[in-house]
Amino acid sequence: MSEPNEATFDIVILGGGSGGYATALRAAQLGLKVALVEKGKLGGTCLHNGCIPTKALLHAAEIADQARESEQFGVKAELIGIDMAGVNAYKDGVIARLYKGLQGLVGSSKDITFVAGAGKLVGKNVVEVDGKRYTGRNVVLASGSYAKSLPGLEVDGERIITSDHALTMDRVPSSVIVLGGGVIGVEFASVWKSFGVDVTIVEALPRLVAAEDEESSKALERAFRKRKINFKVGKPFEKVEKTENGVKLTIQGGETVEAELLLVAVGRGPNTANLGYEEQGVKMDRGYVLTDERLRTSVPNVYAVGDIVPGLQLAHRGFQQGIFVAEEIAGQTPAVIDEVGIPRVTYCDPELASVGLTETKAKEQYGADKVKTYNYNLAGNGKSQILKTTGFVKLVRVEDGPVVGVHMIGARVGELIGEAQLIYNWEAYPAEVAQLVHAHPTQNEALGEAHLALAGKPLHSHA
Repeated sequence: MSEPNEATFDIVILGGGSGGYATALRAAQLGLKVALVEKGKLGGTCLHNGCIPTKALLHAAEIADQARESEQFGVKAELIGIDMAGVNAYKDGVIARLYKGLQGLVGSSKDITFVAGAGKLVGKNVVEVDGKRYTGRNVVLASGSYAKSLPGLEVDGERIITSDHALTMDRVPSSVIVLGGGVIGVEFASVWKSFGVDVTIVEALPRLVAAEDEESSKALERAFRKRKINFKVGKPFEKVEKTENGVKLTIQGGETVEAELLLVAVGRGPNTANLGYEEQGVKMDRGYVLTDERLRTSVPNVYAVGDIVPGLQLAHRGFQQGIFVAEEIAGQTPAVIDEVGIPRVTYCDPELASVGLTETKAKEQYGADKVKTYNYNLAGNGKSQILKTTGFVKLVRVEDGPVVGVHMIGARVGELIGEAQLIYNWEAYPAEVAQLVHAHPTQNEALGEAHLALAGKPLHSHA
């Protein structure tokens, strides 16, 4: 019998974000006894200070733009202003409803013991929380990530802020410098511009959203210029100084930019410090937990999922990894997750969505002479014209082979990524997709038209 300060489970999970709670729910379905340890709120970064709140802000921003631009649709409306108290109430309401639902799911399972508190790995299969030990036949590390800064950049939460602070602001600033032109940076820049803020993005890499296909990056830069969102690419940050009214950022070459606020959006780091991982023999690299393709760490029966595992830091990746690990522990031998087949969406205006290989990566992998691309312009798509959006669907295929990359930009294209990821993950050939019927008028037709063209039968396009 266990000591009063010890309890034994099939799985002890350290972290209750997307990866951790998915592991718990799936493991419980499979009849395993689970302890789920979380020091903050169930749902983690994604639900409380990541995906959900940022997308709520982006929807509020879209409504502001619709009001501002309504006359082009024959509707006379006036944008009086942005009520941040109202925006935050809407955002927090969305989070609260999802949080309550998640608590209900976890709380209703007789096989999940929720442990509130900060956990630490104190043995190869033991997690300690507030002096009590939880032993697992298996342990899953799912401790998530935090908003990073850079050396010489001291975040004060007032003038120099991270995305965490930006999500709880009670006012609309007059001007903001966004340091970082990746997903987080361009999403916040998009929101603030829609709210009437003067925005400048500073990015060290040569283009915005540099992880995306180059054509998507260039199209986003054109759209941002049109929206009068300023950006400086290929310009590493050198120093920041506080001024009487805000901040002054010095970038490579001595150029300076001033604004009321500086948002540090240079990515997220793995939340693994002082959690006992290395002490227990878990192999790490710059704070990340190293795993094999089956998400096993260097310690037997210890797995890792989510943002602490090198790769895309996406909630849906962690969620899928959680399901995978639960099934692996239950002996179901699930298929290995193809990291390249994980869909990626950036929810700025216009949206970017992609899955699979970029054109450059495909050429590296298959050879330049074996790769064909096709770019279908949304100007030929009826629903996109109705929405007054521009953009494209770009397909990357191997000659006489499947589609290995889909890259899209335009309003609402994030909603098209479902079919796109099926096309990539099921290794569809253009001719196979071309024979499927796409509803009219939808933006989804653009995917169909692009595949028709690649299959050698373009109708609303020039091949």
